[in-house]
Amino acid sequence: MLGSATLEAEVTNISAHGFWLLLGSEELPVPYSKFPWFKKATVEQILTVQRPTENHLYWPQLDVDLSVESIRSPEAFPLLSRTDA
Repeated sequence: MLGSATLEAEVTNISAHGFWLLLGSEELPVPYSKFPWFKKATVEQILTVQRPTENHLYWPQLDVDLSVESIRSPEAFPLLSRTDA
């Protein structure tokens, strides 16, 4: 019987400037300057990441959903909020 495939996401390093996320063989930086909702998160909150699909990441303790593509190319996904209007 074949097992089900799982998609792994692992935080490999956390610093004062951001963290690094390992997705398969690809390691991506997640700088706080581009993803500010992680800046005040605890280590446990950052480490608790799920990858429900190949292009979807979820941090349940922070209620943060991101596409993998937004981490690869954050300039293509500008941050907007209602307070900017």
